[in-house]
Amino acid sequence: MAFTFPRLLLALGCLALAGQGLGQSARTVDHARLIAADREPGQWMAPGRTYGEQRFSPLDQINADNAAKLGLAWYADIAVDRGVEASPLMIDGVLYNIEPWNVTTAYDAVTGRQLWRFDPQVDREKGRLACCDIVTRGLAAWKGKVIIATLDGRLIAIDAKTGKQAWSVDTLEPVWPYTITGAPRVFDGKVIIGNSGAEGAARGYVTTYDADTGKQLWRFYTVPGDPSKPQADKAMEMAAKTWTGEWWKRGGGGTVWDSIVYDAELDLVYIGVGNGGPWPQKYRSPGGGDNLFLSSIVALNAKTGDYVWHYQTTPGEQWDYTATQSMILADLKIEGKMRKVLMQAPKNGFFYVLDRATGKLISAEPYVAMNWASGIDKATGRPIMNPEAKYGEVPVIITPGPGGGHNWHPMAYSPQTGLAYFPVTEMYMAFSINPDFKQTPGNMSQLGISTTGYDLTRKAAADFAAKNNKYWLTAWDPVAQKERWRVPYPLRGSGGILATAGNLVFQGTVHGTFAAYRADTGEKVWDMPVQQVPIAAPISYMIDGVQYIAVNAGWGGGLGHAASAKAFGFPLATPRLLVFKLGGTETLPAMAEAAPKLERPADTKASAEIIARGEQLYAQNCASCHAERARGGVKDLRRMSASTHAEFNDIVLKGTRIEKGMVSFADVLSHGDTEAIHAYLIRRTNEDWDEIAKGE
Repeated sequence: MAFTFPRLLLALGCLALAGQGLGQSARTVDHARLIAADREPGQWMAPGRTYGEQRFSPLDQINADNAAKLGLAWYADIAVDRGVEASPLMIDGVLYNIEPWNVTTAYDAVTGRQLWRFDPQVDREKGRLACCDIVTRGLAAWKGKVIIATLDGRLIAIDAKTGKQAWSVDTLEPVWPYTITGAPRVFDGKVIIGNSGAEGAARGYVTTYDADTGKQLWRFYTVPGDPSKPQADKAMEMAAKTWTGEWWKRGGGGTVWDSIVYDAELDLVYIGVGNGGPWPQKYRSPGGGDNLFLSSIVALNAKTGDYVWHYQTTPGEQWDYTATQSMILADLKIEGKMRKVLMQAPKNGFFYVLDRATGKLISAEPYVAMNWASGIDKATGRPIMNPEAKYGEVPVIITPGPGGGHNWHPMAYSPQTGLAYFPVTEMYMAFSINPDFKQTPGNMSQLGISTTGYDLTRKAAADFAAKNNKYWLTAWDPVAQKERWRVPYPLRGSGGILATAGNLVFQGTVHGTFAAYRADTGEKVWDMPVQQVPIAAPISYMIDGVQYIAVNAGWGGGLGHAASAKAFGFPLATPRLLVFKLGGTETLPAMAEAAPKLERPADTKASAEIIARGEQLYAQNCASCHAERARGGVKDLRRMSASTHAEFNDIVLKGTRIEKGMVSFADVLSHGDTEAIHAYLIRRTNEDWDEIAKGE
């Protein structure tokens, strides 16, 4: 094929990477360029494209009238078969991507040719501390550097041209089981990052560093420390009045594990704060209280990190109702007046519109069924809580469940339609306190809830959930606080969202496709089988007058806790980065042959006491990744092959599958413990065999 002159220059740039090739102009990604991102609609220079994180592309070459002509332009395999949640960046012809274990790659964004690959050699043992898979949700760019945050807590700047490390800094305090799964954000020469770990009761904070050198600038804690010692700032002094007991020994939670947004107009940084740790307030703050700043949106002075305002979505949080979900900045006309707003659809089921200068509530309405609260008191901004939702030892069915009405999957907002788009989950779970809970600081699973006992109640809850769980993509009107359209799905797990000026909404689906819908009506105008479930949010970019759509496709993460991948009804290929354009003709390779048919294991001869012990050990150590009662998870342990059964002890105690994220548990489990867990899993497999066999 003949090269056009611009394409020839692009190809030569690939060859001249060591000199003035692709990636060189990433040096110009600075504060001024990011503020003016809308002047360069073909670029995608930050996680949400612009500082306002709307995930809206002004490009319209691909539109509702011609989307049916979309085809695959190129793809790149991803080596590790785990959840792939990141959105790439595309800057001046180079697409930068990040994979599980934080391996970072640069590609020619037109041809897919790999330019460099950087492996930060993440400590594989940290995989055990990651509640929801060894994932990452993105990367940032600043003046010739690509900045990543690793699972083991490092913030690393990589030379965008060569792929070599420029600087690295450890962001974590050693006391608690921290990891990082969120994307760093860069603004005005500063890079900010939070962390994960509230499931291990880790105390939350965010930290900013100099984007040129990695020097720490300021840190803001989200949960107060020991009240007998000076607090970090006045905000912590205020927050300490909302806690009781010895919460600082418990940790408290409140990690900022995902959404962080910079407001260039107001010079504020908004952080979304996570759940309490342990979950039941009885354990972390026995006298009650709001427990600030759990489940809150907090505005900070971008230069100093000083507290400006907060809005708490779930006071006294104890249902894993994080406020870490996508925050989007926009200007909306409400009651005839333009308002600068922040929008969020957090886990608790309400869609919030806040005045982003003051934090005052403008409106909040439920976007999904709920029973923990009956509404929001407009005068106070507080939820009207259902007292029965404050669970004790007897299980209580609550919705939304801990996965939330909306989880981490990025929301998008189209200024053309005035609608916000995000995946919704209506799920039910039986919550109860674990009366035998003993906290062990440093371990990941410190929830304080029980998933065993009261078997009839739990079975009734599971049966009710099976009949009533629902999943859909919604188009939400934030001014009217109403749903405008929805696309239902049979299972939880469809991906994050991209909206475009072509009147399109793009999303990966649990049908194993990548799909496009009309942004105004929800009519599906295109989808393509992609042998995977793209759970990440797509991006769009343009080079030489050609618009592209790029998305990572790899099932896993917290999604796996709700359903086995086997439930999809189709096999999953290797994870991939997929790039589409109009008229694309690339094809995916044929699927590998199906795995051998599973054989039902002989029922265990272990005693009822050993199986019961295995059930308790499983709940404490395994359920966070492999799901309650082993019904799904990152890997469905009811579907182990004969060889996996034979290797079970070595996998758990020796870490023989550490590269896939399954590290050794030898420091917390004995050989007898592992045998008991294995016996429990064999029993569970046989209990569910008819269901498992149907899925084969």
